[in-house]
Amino acid sequence: MSTKSERTRQFIIEKAAPLFNTKGYYGTSMGDILAATGLAKGGVYGNFASKEDIALEAFEFAFQTVIEALNVRIRAEHHALDKLKAILDYYSAYHDTPSVQGGCPLLNTGCDSDDSDLPRLRARVKQATQQMLRALVHIIEKGKEYGQVRSEVDAEVMADLVFSQIEGGLVLAKLTGDGVRLQRVLSYTYQMLLRELPH
Repeated sequence: MSTKSERTRQFIIEKAAPLFNTKGYYGTSMGDILAATGLAKGGVYGNFASKEDIALEAFEFAFQTVIEALNVRIRAEHHALDKLKAILDYYSAYHDTPSVQGGCPLLNTGCDSDDSDLPRLRARVKQATQQMLRALVHIIEKGKEYGQVRSEVDAEVMADLVFSQIEGGLVLAKLTGDGVRLQRVLSYTYQMLLRELPH
């Protein structure tokens, strides 16, 4: 059973996550966090040493929310192409109904922490990106092992392409305010997979 301190800490993280994901690190003030949690400053700083500590945990919470949602969809499929399509389908509605308020935490926090004085946050985003890429490589390699994907397919190159098209589509939709552009990118990505992967 979690302690009161652990529950308070988790409460702060869950309230802070959409703030950081929507407004960014520098756009989110301690006043915003206090207002969202209803806690006094001592109640927040009694659980976190700094604003960056809160941001790190908030990113972790938001990222894991996405990972858990993706894993449910991936595990429901058995063929490599269906697993990859499940990932694309998850993101196809992301512009309009994101799992985490504010959109993709990887994209948002990556842009926010790049070239900033937030080395721990930047390092964690890099690790999370590598985790996503490894997951894509794993799906493709398993597909090759089960005879679902051509043996000559370079799993790392294909993972890079899929990941960059997903994130690029999200950027395009966010910048233009038009989710149809994301749909087009993801549809093209799936057609590319249908051409490049199967035996």
